[in-house]
Amino acid sequence: MTGIAVLLVLGSGFVHSVWNLYTKRSLNKNVFLWFCQLTAVVVFLPWAIVELDAVHWSGQTALLVAASMALHGLYVVLLAAAYSIGDLSQVYPIMRGTSPLLVPFAGVFLIGEPLSVYGWGGVAFIVCGIVLLSGIRFDRSGSGTLRAPLLALAVGVCIASYIVVDKLALDHVPAVVLNEASNIGNMLALSVAAFRSNGIRQEWAANGKTIILGGILAPGGYLLFLLALSLAPVAQLAPMREIGTVFGTAMGIWILKEQQGPRRLFTSLMITAGVVVLGIWGGA
Repeated sequence: MTGIAVLLVLGSGFVHSVWNLYTKRSLNKNVFLWFCQLTAVVVFLPWAIVELDAVHWSGQTALLVAASMALHGLYVVLLAAAYSIGDLSQVYPIMRGTSPLLVPFAGVFLIGEPLSVYGWGGVAFIVCGIVLLSGIRFDRSGSGTLRAPLLALAVGVCIASYIVVDKLALDHVPAVVLNEASNIGNMLALSVAAFRSNGIRQEWAANGKTIILGGILAPGGYLLFLLALSLAPVAQLAPMREIGTVFGTAMGIWILKEQQGPRRLFTSLMITAGVVVLGIWGGA
């Protein structure tokens, strides 16, 4: 792995946590994210048009791009729902820790690939961290508080899915074109909820500057990761990107003043440690 790929991934993790902080602080998550995607489509469109000549068009290319758009669109809808009811320091580590956990499990149980003792140790760290962070409890009425953790898990499934699809798509499509396609998919997926909310003017008035910045950071951070994927294997890079788990948790605790700070910071470190061990020493 080159030093450039490492820097790109670390930068991607930090940028990702920053725009997630902005999303959590917004008034209406669907509207805020819709505005961010609209901004991203406009900002990155000229660059994407320039790179269109490098696309190797085929039926497989169209299928991969369409799958990427659909998965990214589902991801952003679930993300808005998760942040509408859950804390940043709770939701963010769960969704970031889930995606690198699923790939090894799929390899072991579906493909028959081996996992080392260290790899299983990493899995145990991630699972324990997610369970501790979920804050599972029940109130007197008997209803649980599982909705935010379950939404975060669903977001993690989407992340794992679109990373695999996007890695395959990069063989046919330049990173900036693929990123622009996902921006369009995200915007379309959020459009109905955004227009039905009647909160577009209010969100822009309250967070217009943040929307513009988020519209650059959100796709920009993932573009950094896509560029890194073109330089090194996804199995090596994906775990390193999860350092954003610690960044996001720390921001939720110290900037948003969310509760249970020490416990959530500890569990986010546990998840990150598990991801790193799994990514580096997981192979048998």
